[in-house]
Amino acid sequence: MRIRPFAALSVVAVSTLLLAGCTGSADPNATPTPTSTASSECGLDPKPGDDSNAVTVSGAAPELTAEVPADLAFADLQRTIASEGDGDDLAIGQLVSGQYQIIDPSTGEVQLDSTDTSPDDTGLVPLIVNDSSIIGSAVLCTPLGSAAALTIPGSMLGDGASNVVVVAQSVEELPTAATGDDQEPVAGMPTVELADDGEPTITVADDFQAPETTEVATLKKGDGATVESGDTVFVQYTGVLPDGTVFDSSWQRGAPTQFQTTGVVQGFQKALEGQTVGSQVIAVIPAAEGYGEAGQGSIPANSPLIFVVDILGVQRAAAQQ
Repeated sequence: MRIRPFAALSVVAVSTLLLAGCTGSADPNATPTPTSTASSECGLDPKPGDDSNAVTVSGAAPELTAEVPADLAFADLQRTIASEGDGDDLAIGQLVSGQYQIIDPSTGEVQLDSTDTSPDDTGLVPLIVNDSSIIGSAVLCTPLGSAAALTIPGSMLGDGASNVVVVAQSVEELPTAATGDDQEPVAGMPTVELADDGEPTITVADDFQAPETTEVATLKKGDGATVESGDTVFVQYTGVLPDGTVFDSSWQRGAPTQFQTTGVVQGFQKALEGQTVGSQVIAVIPAAEGYGEAGQGSIPANSPLIFVVDILGVQRAAAQQ
């Protein structure tokens, strides 16, 4: 696995690269479509070594701290479980709450503490357990509640990139489908049926007419934090064309996904911002607020889009440095 370099980048960029890893799209207007590059069910599966063993991890989320020696070799990617939780081993596709810190080993300074981006007074943020990002791999195949220290050579991150240390701890498993209260259907919107696991099937009427601007209806109303512009949202979603063809679905990939509200098409952004965690919404997006005349992949030019989105968690944007 190779991640893009982050030498000399802002804390925001560092966090984005370590969270996103090899997933997502370079197109700022694209709906993210993560792909896995690891062959093992434990992904990168880093082993403990002299470097990671030398990192001293103290406390527990959301008050996790670490001391990093200045003389680490960074010969390879290493992970040491500093404290083992008593939960089940975490697997790809789960969503948990937790804390992580990104540390500059040359100074010992914390470049980013996720508690500073928590949307509430818990100090915790959502973490997607996956095999294609550093943060996701930090907790993958560890018992729920475990704290881990990773030492990451700059060579993994790109030419000229700096070495980095990450400490992370999972706390609690989170739902991977909306848990809010059911709302009355809105007349004229496509209908939605849910499978037992929460995956939606969207039925579009034969006489469907696209609106001039994005229309959003709440199917389930959650009572969690409110999504703000620029936040990273953690979601499950299905997108269909007016003929009912599914063109993208996190459900079909088997795991939630995450992205900034400002990194998706305008209509999708409108559907997210102002909503609350635990909610499920349906959005009908005209082509002008979707992919327009250009289209995208299997999405034809000038096509309206229909999304059902489960909002599972949110993380505030990191302060610029």
